[in-house]
Amino acid sequence: MLFWAATLFGQSGPPPDLDAYVARDMKTFSVPGIAIAIVKDGKVVLAKGYGVRKMGEVVPVDENTLFGIGSNTKAFTSAALASLVDAGKISWDDKVYERLKGFQMYDPYVSHEMTIRDLLTHRSGMGLGEGDLLFWPHTTFTREDIIYRLRFMKPASSFRSRYAYDNLMYIAAGQIIPAVTGKTWEEYIREKILQPLSMKTTNLSTTAFKPGDDYAWPHSKVDGKLQTIPFQDLDNAGPAGAINSSVGEMSKWIMLQLNHGKIPGSDERVFSEAQSREMWTAQTLTPISSDESPLSALRPKFAAYALGWGIRDYHGRKLVGHSGGVSGFVTRVLLVPEENLGIVILTNAEESSAFDSILYHALDFYFGLPPTEWTTAFKVAGDEHEKAAQEAMKESDKGRAVNSKPSLPLEKYAGVYNDAWYGPVTIKQEGSGLVFSLDHTPKAVADLQPWQFDTFKAHWRDRSIEDAFVTFTLNPEGNIHHFTMAAVSPLADFSFDYQDLWFTPVETAH
Repeated sequence: MLFWAATLFGQSGPPPDLDAYVARDMKTFSVPGIAIAIVKDGKVVLAKGYGVRKMGEVVPVDENTLFGIGSNTKAFTSAALASLVDAGKISWDDKVYERLKGFQMYDPYVSHEMTIRDLLTHRSGMGLGEGDLLFWPHTTFTREDIIYRLRFMKPASSFRSRYAYDNLMYIAAGQIIPAVTGKTWEEYIREKILQPLSMKTTNLSTTAFKPGDDYAWPHSKVDGKLQTIPFQDLDNAGPAGAINSSVGEMSKWIMLQLNHGKIPGSDERVFSEAQSREMWTAQTLTPISSDESPLSALRPKFAAYALGWGIRDYHGRKLVGHSGGVSGFVTRVLLVPEENLGIVILTNAEESSAFDSILYHALDFYFGLPPTEWTTAFKVAGDEHEKAAQEAMKESDKGRAVNSKPSLPLEKYAGVYNDAWYGPVTIKQEGSGLVFSLDHTPKAVADLQPWQFDTFKAHWRDRSIEDAFVTFTLNPEGNIHHFTMAAVSPLADFSFDYQDLWFTPVETAH
């Protein structure tokens, strides 16, 4: 009843039990630090940190602590392009090849028809996360290298026929900015968005962090144990996910969005009201799961991707939002335009259930709904998902021919192999075993452990990288024709897109 009363009296402050809710949430999901900002009716009603910046240390998270916001960067890239649309420099439906010299996809028809709008809406025909290994884990490829390699990536579906989340198209979208303005993506974002909004500590690269700065450390479960991990350098994927910000400064971004592109308290605009509407308009329908789960109550009636934002409904209101994930951080930005409400939640661990639980607790409060025990619901759903994954792995282990041997002597698997889009990998014999390296990914060095027959397991020495099966196929002469890869765990992040690789020998194995 109190929740209804709060809404009836125009409650605009944060939920009164939020601190206790967050504390329990952090404990349930093992998250060292969380920061939250809530904007309501044009005012920041909460900007606060909880927990610590780094596990095992006591320095607290505050409203100015910087976190990697991951794919919440995508809305900044689309806003930057919107400002160019307003200026008459581009239109959303310009052909990409006319703006980005040398742009080419696998299919000539797609190369010719792809528009800037298509780059932003996850309907290119490529598979989920296809090509992400070009930047994740950190590689030596440049943005130009990554865009060049699009021409070698086979589509998973026909153009514009279905949604499949894609980071590489956003890298291409970001490169339209220097092609049109002569300024880098970084320069343009600073000049057109960060400076006008006075987002003074927000930066565009983890390389900008200096000792003594107020930033959170990334945390991840490595072999089942939560620990700090190194920062991920995402410079070559900047427009898709490289921004680091705080809830204090992200609240300014939220206010700009809720104000439809106009900077609050000023006559200045970052983008027009028309472009604000365009960026929140459905472009690609996204699938809605019909599975029964503890979270079935959250199933929307509609869901779509717009331009840098996802849109869906919740209790009759349109939600405009996005999540972000980079190594050691997951984050959420959500806008409810009808309620003039915006929420940002930044975390320094890879547990999206933690921010979702807090998010829906806050939404229920502002919508005047009876409270739901979301922490428990998300925990149960997460545990069920993990249990199913473990059972699938056990099932796979059960059918394994443990006593089988590789077809060839180990030295025959050594050599250099090439994939059309990734490029070279090297397999070397070291002692009695094989060592596998993705040549453009400095951290990606694995011991190849025999699994069964001609399948090996790539057990990465950097344990933050997901293990992969490596399966060799022989030709009729008994030589290696090619090998493919697949993630070992069903829980592996989709950016480990091993399944898209096809390696053939460059030189005779010896």
